[in-house]
Amino acid sequence: MNPSLDFKFQPELKSNLNLELPFTEHVEELRQRSFHVLGILILVSCIAFIDIKPIVQLLEVPVQNVKFFQLSPGEYFISTVKIAFYTGILLTSPFLLSQLTFFVIPGLNSGEKKLILPLLIGSTVLFFISLGFSYFVLIPAALQFFISYSSDVIEPLWSFNQYFDFILVLFYTTGLAFQIPIFQIILGILGVVSGKSMLKQWKYVILVATIIGAILTPSTDPITQILLSGAIVLLYVFGAGVLVILNR
Repeated sequence: MNPSLDFKFQPELKSNLNLELPFTEHVEELRQRSFHVLGILILVSCIAFIDIKPIVQLLEVPVQNVKFFQLSPGEYFISTVKIAFYTGILLTSPFLLSQLTFFVIPGLNSGEKKLILPLLIGSTVLFFISLGFSYFVLIPAALQFFISYSSDVIEPLWSFNQYFDFILVLFYTTGLAFQIPIFQIILGILGVVSGKSMLKQWKYVILVATIIGAILTPSTDPITQILLSGAIVLLYVFGAGVLVILNR
């Protein structure tokens, strides 16, 4: 055998051997990455809890002319613990996705690597856009509707814990709805359905979006449901449009 050829294939052989790790080493790597994510989550949550007042004030910005109260002596304390924890989850999510990517990438081929990275980045971007949409559009619209509806007969005094639970559900349900284009692209790449076929079903999409908006919206006001349903339709069209551009 030609020594030069043998030397040429050694790096590729070595790389393949490194990728084919024993199952126990994969488990150990996953355990280490999980501990890293958990450690960062605890650290960020603790930092958020130490300086929780600005975060609470930020959450109160979307609502005006409302006084908050606590039903029990420890209610506000429990609320701040929850706020700090969910703040930690939010700020740690990019690190979590990066660790997940680093764990999965070695086992993927070149085509799969080109697919997973844009999808993960797109999913993260859409999630943060959903947070902005919830904070600046959905939450103010929902709260303003409830305040104006009862302003003539009832003074708005709200439990802060229930208020936080309300906006938390709205944040995460909207974040879930904003992942629709990612699911569409995955289905299109897998060949389950094409982008043109998705666009042809626009009438059914409007109906389904209305139902989903009603289910995902924690409030019962029509304004929030219409806004969320409209966003779902636009996201669906965007996902189908991406597939059309990709000829899928």
